[in-house]
Amino acid sequence: MRDTHVPLALNQSHPTTATHKRRTWLTAMASGLLALTSPFASAQTTPDTAVVKLIVGYAAGGPVDGAARVFAPVLARELGQTVIVENRAGAAGSVAGASVVKAAPTGHELFFAASPTLTISPHVLKAMSFDPRKDLAPIAPILSYANVLVVNNDQPFKTVPELIAHAKAHPGQITYGSAGMGASNHLSGELFARRSGTRLTHVPYRGNAPAMADVMGGQIHMMFDIIGSARGYIDGARVRPLAVTSLERNPALPQLPTMAELGVKDYDVGGWFGLFGPLGMKPDVLSRLGAATGKALQDPDLRKRWAEQGYVVWEGTAAELGERTAREHALWADVTKGMTFE
Repeated sequence: MRDTHVPLALNQSHPTTATHKRRTWLTAMASGLLALTSPFASAQTTPDTAVVKLIVGYAAGGPVDGAARVFAPVLARELGQTVIVENRAGAAGSVAGASVVKAAPTGHELFFAASPTLTISPHVLKAMSFDPRKDLAPIAPILSYANVLVVNNDQPFKTVPELIAHAKAHPGQITYGSAGMGASNHLSGELFARRSGTRLTHVPYRGNAPAMADVMGGQIHMMFDIIGSARGYIDGARVRPLAVTSLERNPALPQLPTMAELGVKDYDVGGWFGLFGPLGMKPDVLSRLGAATGKALQDPDLRKRWAEQGYVVWEGTAAELGERTAREHALWADVTKGMTFE
């Protein structure tokens, strides 16, 4: 008997052609329905087709936004889908974090977080609607950065040991600026004073730029600033850099020693950017996003651009990101204890 599924020659008729076509159509429909109802369907198809949003907690044009916009197209290439940046500024990044906490756990809305939002803001803001240690799922670290201590060019101290000696001889007379009460560079100065046994006077500003302007003008003595932001002032010899705040020297300013090298013990201050999502994301979705991030971070052009800004690519795991969040949350809890942030 002829197998009816084997086509006849083109000039021959087939009495069951209509039946065969109907069976083929029904089989295709059944396969489609099975795919749609499969418990694995969303993990296999949704992340490949829907837009992924990187939610940034600061306005466009700032360092966090800039890093996210450089990263987004590289991540998109690795995921094989569209990735966009969406700014939801407010409350030192916590507005964006809170929105991601409430998002559906599909992997389509992710928090491109700057560490101060998760490690400092909980101790500074009067009301924060989520706990970053418990209400967000770490996906992957992205990069880390250090601050640099810069001083006015006309000051008599040329090194960190000379600065410490001068501050001890003149308690409370050395002033340092920051982007505002509770900002990361405010607390960098507070920790430096504690670790060096000095008493400094904090002068808050509405942002880093006006603080840096007053360092250059001599209205205040010094400030801590992100290397990427301070690099132009340093290269233009408008301020004098004394040290970086990380445990290791920074590739963008390799000539500068670390605080640890200069005798300031237990001083490791910097920041990082990491990718987080809402709780409840499926393990395979978390794994896919983490793997794609890891591959994206190998892009040579991305690494070059970030290195020029003083950033260091942080190749780590979700567990390491969560652990660092918890560790630095505890550090700033200790530093801010008893402080007021009116």
